Amino acid sequence: MPPRLLFSPRGVHRCFTMSVYSVCERGSSNTNGYRMFIKSTSGPISPFHDIPLHLDKQKNIFNMLVEIPRWTNAKMEICKEELMNPIKQDVKNGKLRFVNNIFPHKGYIWNYGALPQTWEDPNHQDPNTNAKGDNDPIDVCEIGSKILSRGSVIPVKVLGILAMIDEGETDWKVIAIHTDDPLADKLNDIDDVDKHMPGLLKATRDWFRYYKVPTGKPENTFAFNGDFKNKAFALDVIQQTHEQWKSLISGKSDGKKIACCLALSERSCLTTCLAADLASAMF
Repeated sequence: MPPRLLFSPRGVHRCFTMSVYSVCERGSSNTNGYRMFIKSTSGPISPFHDIPLHLDKQKNIFNMLVEIPRWTNAKMEICKEELMNPIKQDVKNGKLRFVNNIFPHKGYIWNYGALPQTWEDPNHQDPNTNAKGDNDPIDVCEIGSKILSRGSVIPVKVLGILAMIDEGETDWKVIAIHTDDPLADKLNDIDDVDKHMPGLLKATRDWFRYYKVPTGKPENTFAFNGDFKNKAFALDVIQQTHEQWKSLISGKSDGKKIACCLALSERSCLTTCLAADLASAMF
């Protein structure tokens, strides 16, 4: 669907409809002011807290939020600290972040995003990695054949997981594929990826190892000697991060500055006043 242009005193905002969710962009790309809000048919929602983790729990089909389309360089992420947790570009030392091209690749080599309703608790030391969580939703590398749009919410099949240690923090990388991808029926566990997509897992590990080196940072390291763990292991890690998210949202864990408003729950802190402010900001 082509974008709708909405005019307001705050400027032009672009809105797109995708599946049961839609997006509304505020500001210009590659600026500090850019935000992408996610909406359902009920109105603005938090992609961190309101989108269910499971699309089909019995079949282990998960919802994934796409933050970064394949082959792009802008480091986009859910903004944990702002109301409704929009997608924004990461900033470090006052500068917008872009990943360098790691030869022979261009930007991110998969569609990159996160599983909603998960959280890697920075107060919890993971027994698998002996490092605490990175304070983010768990990351996903979607390895299908299509380039997906930022803000897309897609059904994925989990295949395995990589345990990266990033500056001393646990930073799990889930390997998954869109359920509509032509290879989805052939990929059921991590070993199938090497069989049908030879070289991709090695390229993935190398990309994560080296992607910060051009900025002067050391190579990232991995638990399990950099081996990818299988689907069963990945599902267990995802469930652990889901439980940690439950502790965050209930207030049992210290999320510090994380905004934990659930627009679609009875606990919603989105009052009439806040809703009016958000509508004004978005539209």
